[in-house]
Amino acid sequence: MRGSGSRAAGSDVRRHNLALVLGEVVDAGPVSRAAIAGRTGLTRATVSSLVEELLDAGLLAELAAERGGPGRPANPLQLNRSGPAGLGLEIEVDHVAACVVDLTGEVRAVRRTASDHRDDDPRRALARAAELGLSVAAESGLTVAGAAVAVPGVVGADGVVVRAPNLPRWSGAHLGPELSPLLGGLPVTTANEADLAALAELWFADGPPDAVYVSGGIGVGAGIVLGGQLFRGAGGRAGELGHVVVDPDGPPCRCGGRGCLEQVAGQEALLRAAGAEDLDALPPHVLGGAARALGVALAGAVNLLDVPVVVLGGIYARFGPAFSDDVHARLVERVVHRSDVAVRPSALGAGGALRAAAASVVRERLRSP
Repeated sequence: MRGSGSRAAGSDVRRHNLALVLGEVVDAGPVSRAAIAGRTGLTRATVSSLVEELLDAGLLAELAAERGGPGRPANPLQLNRSGPAGLGLEIEVDHVAACVVDLTGEVRAVRRTASDHRDDDPRRALARAAELGLSVAAESGLTVAGAAVAVPGVVGADGVVVRAPNLPRWSGAHLGPELSPLLGGLPVTTANEADLAALAELWFADGPPDAVYVSGGIGVGAGIVLGGQLFRGAGGRAGELGHVVVDPDGPPCRCGGRGCLEQVAGQEALLRAAGAEDLDALPPHVLGGAARALGVALAGAVNLLDVPVVVLGGIYARFGPAFSDDVHARLVERVVHRSDVAVRPSALGAGGALRAAAASVVRERLRSP
């Protein structure tokens, strides 16, 4: 028993040290073995052994030595751009999308196609997403280590879709076990698209550590970042901004309530109010009404959470500075203790959730080499 426990402890230490060495390359690469040893306190021999294991796993690549300096030139190490990749899938009410990112987080292939899922059985949408995902993975030329799917609904810690008002047949769906065999047995995780979009802003756009990210589309969701970490709530239900009531006597919502934000400022509501088929044709009075409703809902969130920044994503990011300024003006009117709330469009546009879904796979691989 003692020998078994000792081996387990030794294995845990090695896994920890592998993650430590890999983390140094993630943070500071390209970096030499000697520099890693100096920063981690590990011996050079230990670092070399760990590096060889990471090279064999395809996680690191060794660059040519830089010559010209004194002594033996070192071979810098960096993340292997040809190593294990992450596949991101996005299933929205009106489209599916897929992308592959490499270990550095760079998008290597991406595609999106229209697909209406309002009254669909989830299995049909999953089949479309899997087909697109396999095609994009092949296009990237990389070996995919796993997949993550972004959906417009509340997702529990177990990966089950708890509630998706705009996809009424999806409640209770466990997407990972359904998708995995369609993707050749890849491990699959599931997450809320607004949460992933908020993480994308943090990971890829130097986003603020405390913010509410608003994802506008047919539905309206929010991702909340506090202290540089995603806040999901006790059951993963935080961020249901689209079902904050902004007009108690307003139109009925798919959630069962009335006057929810997405029935006033969601994509279909805006097009209906304008009698238009294109978001670029929305007149100022319709955009102004959306900004007012969004400001009312966000003021409650800012008053409750004390965040200094609101990031407008999805369709709201394309409405331009005047829309952001209008939302900001509504916040100034209603936020009690903060006169400095910033409102800005997403730096990533509509693709943030998809990229973060794929990146979540490689980030997990890098955390647990």
